[in-house]
Amino acid sequence: MEILQIIFLLIAIIVGLIAFAIIQIKQAGMNIKDFMDFIQANEILDNLYEVSIRYEKMTKNQQIVFLIEAEKVFNAFDKVPNILWEDEYQKYNKILDIYRDIKLLRWNEKVNINNVNNI
Repeated sequence: MEILQIIFLLIAIIVGLIAFAIIQIKQAGMNIKDFMDFIQANEILDNLYEVSIRYEKMTKNQQIVFLIEAEKVFNAFDKVPNILWEDEYQKYNKILDIYRDIKLLRWNEKVNINNVNNI
C-alpha cells in the first residue's frame, strides 16, 4: 500500500511541475505550441550549425533543405522572447549569414541563367 501512495505522490508532483511550467510559459506571453516549436527549432539549429561548417560543399538539393530548415528555425525563434535564446545567438547569427549567402548565390545563378536565355 505504501508503494501505491508513493507512486500517486510522484504522479501528483509531476502534474504539478507541468502545470507550473505551463503557467510560466503563459505568463511570459507565449503559446505552448510556440514554445514547443522553439524547443524543436533549437535542436534543428544545432544540426544546421554543424552542417554550416561545410556549407560551401553542399549540393543544390542540400542547399534547398538547409534554406527550408533555417526558415523553420527563424520562424520559431521569432515567436519567443529573445532572452530565451540569447545563449544561442552566435549559432543563430551564423545560420542567418549562411542563409543569406545561399539565397544570394541562388539568386545570382537565376539571374545569370535568365541573362543567358535572353541573349
